[in-house]
Amino acid sequence: MSDLFDAQAPGYDEDLFHPLVAGTLIDGLSPEPALLVDVATGTGAAAFAALRLAPASVLAVDFSPAMIERAREKAAQLDPEGRIRWQVATAVPLPVGDGEADAVVCASALHFLGATALAEWRRVLRPGGRLAFSISLASRLRREGAMGELMPKDLRIPATVEEAAALATDAGFHRATARVVTSDRGDRIRQVFAVFAEA
Repeated sequence: MSDLFDAQAPGYDEDLFHPLVAGTLIDGLSPEPALLVDVATGTGAAAFAALRLAPASVLAVDFSPAMIERAREKAAQLDPEGRIRWQVATAVPLPVGDGEADAVVCASALHFLGATALAEWRRVLRPGGRLAFSISLASRLRREGAMGELMPKDLRIPATVEEAAALATDAGFHRATARVVTSDRGDRIRQVFAVFAEA
């Protein structure tokens, strides 16, 4: 399954929507986390953006070796101090102990991970830890082709900000909020929900 994502790695950074979403999620987190976990990091957009929070460390995981390799190449310039640890690993389970994380971020991948990811994020977050994730709008998500076949059916894709926030509260998180992130580059409008919550 990782082969499909490996094939996307060389051109992944050409899509400017990824850093827009990642930056929006990072801006909703508290500064100076001891450990921030970036789930399904891709080529590292959220992990690199997280450095502006002055974290003690960042763990960025993705099951695609090619995505992680591309992120490591970029890290020489974008993370010269080496605060990000890159790891080829699954999102469920995460290679993190119970309650070890101060923050978890997941940009544009929950629809591939399914509802079990939310429970996993709650497991690794300390009480009061912050969660930020994005999820496609029901009206804009296409479940077709090879990628569509990878999407679990156990996750309700939200149609409203209320439904997006409810994904977090239904999984046991508190003070959940959501808003729409929009990119309009002329020929194509793209939108996701950005959801923020507390463990």
